[in-house]
Amino acid sequence: MGSEGGGKAAAIAYTPIETAKLNDVELRAWLTNVLGRIADHKITRIDELLPWRYAQV
Repeated sequence: MGSEGGGKAAAIAYTPIETAKLNDVELRAWLTNVLGRIADHKITRIDELLPWRYAQV
């Protein structure tokens, strides 16, 4: 990653990607869904945007 900061940034980026894979969620569909909803989504219900919740729909 080139630096400690780069490694941390990569870890942040890879975490949701790998979590989606582990939950058999199609990454592009999930990200499209989340990015379309997140601006108006209540912070107290953030768990509804997680990959395993998307997989249940």
